[in-house]
Amino acid sequence: MSRLRRLLVPVAVAGVAAGAVAVPASAAPAPSCDTTSTQYSYVVLYQPGEKQRSVDTELSAKCGKRIAYYPEIGVAVASSRNADFADRLGVKRAYSAGKDVAAKAAARAGLRSAVGMLERTESVAAGDDLSTQQWDMRAIHAPEANKINPGSRSVTVGVLDSGIDAKHPALAHAVDPRSSTGCVTGAPDASAWTPTNSDHGTHVAGTIAGKDPARGFTGIAPGVRLASVKVVNDDGYIFPEAAVCGFVWAGQHGFQVTNNSYYIDPGMFYCRNESGDAAAYEAVRRAVTYSTQRGTLNVAAAGNSGFDVRTQTVDPNRPHKIDSSCGILPKAIDGVVTVSAVGYAGTKSAYSNYGSVTVTAPGGDSGQKPPAGEGAGCPLSTVFNGAYGTKCGTSMASPHAAGVAALLASTHRNAPPRALAALLTAEADPVACDVSACEGPKQNNSFYGRGLVNALDAVH
Repeated sequence: MSRLRRLLVPVAVAGVAAGAVAVPASAAPAPSCDTTSTQYSYVVLYQPGEKQRSVDTELSAKCGKRIAYYPEIGVAVASSRNADFADRLGVKRAYSAGKDVAAKAAARAGLRSAVGMLERTESVAAGDDLSTQQWDMRAIHAPEANKINPGSRSVTVGVLDSGIDAKHPALAHAVDPRSSTGCVTGAPDASAWTPTNSDHGTHVAGTIAGKDPARGFTGIAPGVRLASVKVVNDDGYIFPEAAVCGFVWAGQHGFQVTNNSYYIDPGMFYCRNESGDAAAYEAVRRAVTYSTQRGTLNVAAAGNSGFDVRTQTVDPNRPHKIDSSCGILPKAIDGVVTVSAVGYAGTKSAYSNYGSVTVTAPGGDSGQKPPAGEGAGCPLSTVFNGAYGTKCGTSMASPHAAGVAALLASTHRNAPPRALAALLTAEADPVACDVSACEGPKQNNSFYGRGLVNALDAVH
């Protein structure tokens, strides 16, 4: 326990202020503002604690308008029709992902559809006994763990995703509307947390805390609460302002764990030293750090591109080179648990990114098929209309780790994020490298990190 006690030291508050920018004492009015062009949203950096009145004054002078402001971290979300809005503020202070997406819409749409194919839903027959098909739960000993401790109602897991269908019979008991919000615009909206056109968040939620005795379906920690924090817009994008809103909300509302089965668009990589990127990277870093300081352990998917993130030199989504200043958000931020995926055979899923991995968990692989009667190659969980379906991806692996973290938070009450992360890795089952591309010892390597998460060990 002495090692864990050393991990109880909180993250330095000074870390939130890195890269902060003070507002000028007086901001000269802009000569003219565009009132007809397309309006885009931006994240804008300020000094943490800057007064909202000062923020509003500067934004107005630069042809912008405040959507939200988070004084705790000095990040504003603003809108503007002016093409030069970021230039007026300083390109290392302001960035618009929406504007970037619009400029590269055709190429980006084609790539997103290819990624989406990986996580498409395969439906499951209504009469099936679902417990026999949950090979992913058996792999991490979740059924045995549930018999000992299904998780505590005092623990809330924030699902930062496309929304959760709270009417699903396996999820109605778990979703807490009071802790849920929509964050797509960058400002919290308590009326906008339900899903619209994507069941991705609903699938993730079922893995963490689903429970449907009538169908035999059980998630990892069915006793905990779920908060739906909608950060995915109807086009399938997660912009920096939505993520900032989501992480600050998690910290403010005392979530013990969040699951983040996405990367922030329109990257894949954001670079701290590049104009535009620098503002987005810093805004997200501050928000993640804030939530960590407030007691939230953030868990994120490693990504589905099948490459070693440490050696990638080109962003597959944007034409800029990758160096040591770049990272996939939010998993590149200190303190975030990164999860790679394994299939039924227990080996790395073909699509899973690797390198800089904390732990691994079942994400499925169509090439690693279970025996007949034990389900499909992709994990089973909840989808729309009270139904069940399978999806593959590190998006599915991450909630397995988040569910185990929720059990740890239930059995180690008031444990801070660093302690929960240490327990999660210490109690994982080491997985040895099995191919030459995997580097490192069994106890910590580039494919599996510290190993496969173990729900049973989490409740002992």
